[in-house]
Amino acid sequence: MGTLVLMATLVTFHAHPDDECINCGGVMRKAADEGHRVVLVVATRGELGEVEDGFLAPGEDLTSRRVAETHAAAEILGVSRVEFLGYTDSGMMGEPTNDTPGTFWTAPVEEAAERLAKILVEESADVLTTYDDNGGYGHPDHIQVHRVGKRAAELAGTSRVYQATANRDDVREHMSAAAADAAADGADFGPQEEWEIGKPLEELTARVDVSAYVVAKRAAMRAHASQISEESFFLSMPDPVFVQAFGTEWFIRDGEGPGITETDIMAGL
Repeated sequence: MGTLVLMATLVTFHAHPDDECINCGGVMRKAADEGHRVVLVVATRGELGEVEDGFLAPGEDLTSRRVAETHAAAEILGVSRVEFLGYTDSGMMGEPTNDTPGTFWTAPVEEAAERLAKILVEESADVLTTYDDNGGYGHPDHIQVHRVGKRAAELAGTSRVYQATANRDDVREHMSAAAADAAADGADFGPQEEWEIGKPLEELTARVDVSAYVVAKRAAMRAHASQISEESFFLSMPDPVFVQAFGTEWFIRDGEGPGITETDIMAGL
């Protein structure tokens, strides 16, 4: 008889449909390919996403479409279970929708954390991914993912928590190059100091090379057709540029660092 190998469980927590493939699609597919169980939890169904007139089929609503897209993307990324916490999309920071009852932003952290913790306990989660304390770029639902995820991990006893983020230094370098190209064409990208995406490299503790999984990552993005069109930044760039931009996923783990100390969030499990 062969030896039974028990693999680990990764629970990856996101604010809206499509966030999962952009932020963690590589580590999700990597974990699945290595035999780990991958569970996707989404706080909202992305009710406030925008689509062009005529995009949805007659009688189809955006919420149902985004749920279906999430399941399609999840299959591409090797996800075994998809759960929605049941909150509604809060919209961008400062919008009146932020304060609508039932939104994720207005949800008591303890209440939402208990919902997530229940899943963590059911799954005996070994690893949880959330977002950094600014939610990557300041979206209220993303900030709430950080708060709720941190508390849920405490409630469930999940000690290995990674805050998905971006390397701000890399982002600014890429955007500067894009801005230079745009300027040559007479366009304006705006001041670079406003690009407060992610965290500085000095604050990051994990760098995961997911270049081997970018085909799946991009296919998962394409599955979210209501939000990510073929003309979008994500899908229109040449493949080599996509690998450069999305072939590395960055995280912060409390207690690690300073500097990069990990290159695989599932290492040793």
